[in-house]
Amino acid sequence: MRCPHCGYNGSKVVDSRPTDDGRVIRRRRECEHCGFRFTTFERVEVTPLLVIKKNGNREEFNREKLIKGIVRSAEKRPVSMDQITSLVGRVENKLRSTGENEVTSQQIGEEVMDELADVDEIAYIRFASVYRQFKDMSVFYKELKDLMEKDKKRDSKKKTSDK
Repeated sequence: MRCPHCGYNGSKVVDSRPTDDGRVIRRRRECEHCGFRFTTFERVEVTPLLVIKKNGNREEFNREKLIKGIVRSAEKRPVSMDQITSLVGRVENKLRSTGENEVTSQQIGEEVMDELADVDEIAYIRFASVYRQFKDMSVFYKELKDLMEKDKKRDSKKKTSDK
């Protein structure tokens, strides 16, 4: 690290501590040439995640927008804000773990529905009805039937593991 006082390109770390809830490391340094002390901050550089919308437009991934959509679908349901923010965190981590800088809005919707089905089935149906734009009762019925099948499979796995 270059010394801001004399320009020498060598320093040692005197003190190091996390700040900003562990997302940033604050380092106190000392120039090996002139002894000047200075502070640096180290943080992970996160590349933006772009969302490709249905119409082809691209926009930056927005956690708050996703949270609002899920809150709307979970309105008057026993789903806490902690559950919602945790769900959004898991979805974002899955999307970032692909290593891609761009994801489709369809990928996001599918990931949210996978997670939401385990949290609250009514909120899942509400979210799916907006996301999938149910045109008639037959589409709604098919989605409900799929959810019931998934629930049966989960129950049978649970019963098998309990034995």
